[in-house]
Amino acid sequence: MIDLYYWTTPNGHKITLFLEEAGLPYTLHPINIGKGEQFQPDFLRIAPNNRIPAIVDNTPADGGEPVSIFESGAILLYLAEKTGQFLSTDLRQRVDTLQWLFWQMAGLGPMAGQNHHFTQYAPEQVPYAIDRYVKETARLYAVLDRRLADRAFITGDDYTIADMACYPWIVPHERQRQSLDDFPNIKRWFDVIQQRPATVRAYEIAERINPSQPPMSDEAKKVLFGQDASTVSGR
Repeated sequence: MIDLYYWTTPNGHKITLFLEEAGLPYTLHPINIGKGEQFQPDFLRIAPNNRIPAIVDNTPADGGEPVSIFESGAILLYLAEKTGQFLSTDLRQRVDTLQWLFWQMAGLGPMAGQNHHFTQYAPEQVPYAIDRYVKETARLYAVLDRRLADRAFITGDDYTIADMACYPWIVPHERQRQSLDDFPNIKRWFDVIQQRPATVRAYEIAERINPSQPPMSDEAKKVLFGQDASTVSGR
């Protein structure tokens, strides 16, 4: 049984996408990051970076004590190896999937995240920052669009953890000031994944937990955007 510590963010959606696709039994533990639940001691023992998602695998392959994992990319890799699904054992296919997984972790996610911050949440408009991150998001969309020009999914004919990592960051494309009409290969790929039954179930879970994604309150912004070294050290 997997314990999933989750909130309704793109990184959280990655893991529900995998678990629903793989049919792994799991227990969902909502961590409301706008209320600071990510700073609870029990959660920090699992996720020392005070970020969701995190998992605890109570039945690891070695038969030993439960294994806890934080960071969404590491979780996807762990679950793929545990189940033997969505990550090829072929050397070249495996490398291809992993490099696109890390592309999302290092590029698409952080840049789109900064896009969200400066276009949606910053207390004042910073034109340089908005322009910088909207343009970089567009560049990354173009990279992905070119990649998808001659293949069904990011690494070929098969749906993999690379697709699961990228898809949730494309869902809020309008908030990122991107139009999928400008990226027809992404649009085709996006529509296919959106219609997968596991994707539908994963996003239904999010809607039940956090209906309609209400606007972020000022208090939640303080919690999410006011962290510094003292948040970790307790000083």
